[in-house]
Amino acid sequence: MRKQEPNRLEPVGVAAFEQLFRQAAPGLWRTIFAFAGGRAAVADDAVAEAFARALERVGQIREPVPWLYRTAFRIAVEELRRKEPEVEPEQGMAAAAGLEALIPALRQLSPAQRAAVVLHYEADLPLRGVAEHMGTSVAAVKVHLFRGRRRLRELLSEEEAGHA
Repeated sequence: MRKQEPNRLEPVGVAAFEQLFRQAAPGLWRTIFAFAGGRAAVADDAVAEAFARALERVGQIREPVPWLYRTAFRIAVEELRRKEPEVEPEQGMAAAAGLEALIPALRQLSPAQRAAVVLHYEADLPLRGVAEHMGTSVAAVKVHLFRGRRRLRELLSEEEAGHA
């Protein structure tokens, strides 16, 4: 019997991966889009790279969805650090309906606060789910959410005061 090459994927693994992509990619993209402050290119790159890395590890990842989220967040953070803050055309805003007013404020949160807020409120994950996706504890998520909400309230009230 011929030994299978290590990089070659079995059909079952590929089919399961394809199903995972169909189910997880849209929500992951919306989450990273909001996390990246409305930068569609960052969301596109981070999600594509996360899935590419997962494809290299088919059968090795125990919990693929949290792994994909953690990986995509890390890639997005790297991408955002590399690029200067640039104003990107407001493409893809329909995908993040309701976030238009929050995006400038979200950009001012720390990456951990932004991730916790977006995962909890945009991806609609419970605290335990946010912790799994971020690779941290529920207690840390509570702290990030508390501080993130407080900072958003400050930022949004300053914005309202500026428009009055």
